[in-house]
Formats: sequence, structure tokens, C-alpha cells
Amino acid sequence: MFEEIYSPVQKITFAPFNNLFVKRDDLIDPYISGNKWRKLKYILAKAKADCKTHLVTFGGAYSNHLVATAAAASRSGLAATAFVRGEEVKNEMLLLCSLFGMELIFTNRESYRDKQQLFDQYFASDAQAYFINEGGASIEATIGCAEVIEELVEPYDHIFCAAGTGTTAAGLLKGIQQYGLNTKLHIIPVLKGATFIKEEITKYTPISDHLELHLDYHFGGYAKTTPELISFIKSFTAKTGLLLDPVYTAKMFYAIQDLQQQGIIGTEEKILAIHTGGLMGLFGMRDKF
Repeated sequence: MFEEIYSPVQKITFAPFNNLFVKRDDLIDPYISGNKWRKLKYILAKAKADCKTHLVTFGGAYSNHLVATAAAASRSGLAATAFVRGEEVKNEMLLLCSLFGMELIFTNRESYRDKQQLFDQYFASDAQAYFINEGGASIEATIGCAEVIEELVEPYDHIFCAAGTGTTAAGLLKGIQQYGLNTKLHIIPVLKGATFIKEEITKYTPISDHLELHLDYHFGGYAKTTPELISFIKSFTAKTGLLLDPVYTAKMFYAIQDLQQQGIIGTEEKILAIHTGGLMGLFGMRDKF
């Protein structure tokens, strides 16, 4: 199901942005979009190589990863189960998961912290079950994300990407190192106090001077917003026709704007922003708009 894809690059042409281009990974697939597609590509290949027929993963009630895994499993003829963090709820995301055939197991937050224990508790006797970490974090995921760099046909001075677990960032850094580029990789963590992301990246590839973390654009923490961020999303989408989600991509584009306005990134320097999809996360934020 993971055939070759076309992910175009689009230029953004409105002030205050300068020399800004967007890798439109959000257009890869309506349900397995962006970095979710890239992460799952080699995860599913590994599962099939190991003769596994049952994908087991983890996420919150509005997790794009859960929807992507459910859709990928359905298209591949695999069973899927998700441990959903928190009390039982019904929403648009979980409806899609169920329609794709995914079984949902709602789990209290304390038990959710030890994912391997949960997997062993429910599936230790299931030889066909395949553990997929939250967000798809794995070496296989970084291989898929590194392919973003391989697809680029023009050089860029800067590449920006939002980060939750650091897996996509590790893949991008690996790609930059592999191809010997001089590009600076800017990572925008969407969690408060996310210094751990650098440590997560080192699990997959060595840290180098190519990497820079910007820790001050979390807007209060994961899935947190402010009126300023919501206003930015409305203005950006109205002027570009490009949708952003408040959890990841909006914070990244806001950071790019701010860094340019401060003069930290020059107007003549060429920037590529990776649009990692996740747009269904808007459903969980509709009261903010």
C-alpha cells in the first residue's frame, strides 16, 4: 500500500514571510498523511517481514497516529488495536478508527505510562501482535522520514519541522547528514520543557551542528493554544489557503515568522517548512475558533 508518492513543494508569497517554501506532506493521503505515512511505511514492512498480522499501538483520543495506523492496517489486511489514553470518549477521530476496524481499549493514565507492560498484559500470548510505539517512534520511522531529504530537488539554507517525540526530527537530521548538506535543521518542540527531544534524537543518529532546537514556541505545552496562535492560524490560512493544525504546524510557522522578524534568519535565506499533516487535530480544537 505504500507505493511511491508525490509530495509537492509550494512557495508561500505573503508578508511577513520571505523565501519560504512548504513540503506538502499533508497532501500524501487524507488519513495517513504527512509524517504518519512516512513513519508507518517501514514499520508495516517490518511487521510483514516478521509475519505479524495484528498491529497494536498507543495514543490519545485525538491522535492522528491512531487514525493513520487504523487506515494503514485496514488497507493492508491487518488487524489493529489501540490503547487510548484516558477515559472512554466518542469523537470524530475515534469514529474513523472504529470504521477502519481498529479495536479501542481505553486506559487510565497511570497504566498508560508503561506501554510495554500493557502490550504484554493483553497480547503476550498473541504471536501475531506487533508493538508500535506511540507516534510510531522507531528506527523504521526515521528511515521513512529521512526520505524527505532524498526527495528535494533544490537546496535550502534552513529546514523547519515541528516535533513531539523527535522521531521525525531524527529522520530529517539523518537525511541531511547522509547527503552531506549544509542545511540547518530547526526543530520546534510543541511540548513545554522539551529538552529531552535532543536525547531522543541521539537514539537514532548523532547530534551535529546542523541541528537547532527552539524551545519557546510551545504556547503553553502540548495541545495548548493562545488567542495569539489562533489568530495567526486564521490569518495564515485565509491568505494562503493552507490549513494548519494548532498542535504542530501552526507553532512551526509562527516560529518561522518570529525568527525572520527578529532577523535571526535573513530575508535572503531560503527556508523549507515540512507540513507534517495532522489536520484532523482541528476537530479537537473547534471550540477555540
